[in-house]
Amino acid sequence: MTRIIAGLYRGRRLNVPDGRDIRPTTDRMRERLFSMLTHSRYPDMQGAKVLDLFAGTGALGLEALSRGAAHATFVEKARTSLDCIKGNIEALKAQADCTVMPLDASKLPPAKETFDFIFMDPPYRQGLVSPTLEAITAGDWLSLDGVIVCELASDDSSELPTGLQILDDRKQGQQRIIFLAHR
Repeated sequence: MTRIIAGLYRGRRLNVPDGRDIRPTTDRMRERLFSMLTHSRYPDMQGAKVLDLFAGTGALGLEALSRGAAHATFVEKARTSLDCIKGNIEALKAQADCTVMPLDASKLPPAKETFDFIFMDPPYRQGLVSPTLEAITAGDWLSLDGVIVCELASDDSSELPTGLQILDDRKQGQQRIIFLAHR
């Protein structure tokens, strides 16, 4: 089980499917990540549109909603994860503020709208970081002042698309979080 850290849904538990296929962002890492977003130069979460790629349980997007985001869109291709995300959304009664897209996040089509925050937490060491970032930029998913928050393995050295710049790079144990924006 994992839980929502702060905001409207604070303390509410989220279901996590059994098995080793899902590695939800730990409560500690989510707390750290959202603290950095709140107390830094990043856009305000209030009223933001959020995209959660490789959504797994939906914890990142649901945390953002709990902290004031206006809408969260979840992209996931695994059936068990999609069912888990939908169940967590229903448990929070947040259906009106959420969209679930059953897609491969590394092969996004052109966007119909842009997002202020894009969270991506792909499976570690599977070569998904670079193609996903390419798909985000090629499909115009990130708003002009938006931020991509990418969680990856601390030893991951994926190449970034030329249109993005690193704003911040933080490591904690086996995890690394990079904050990216348009150049």
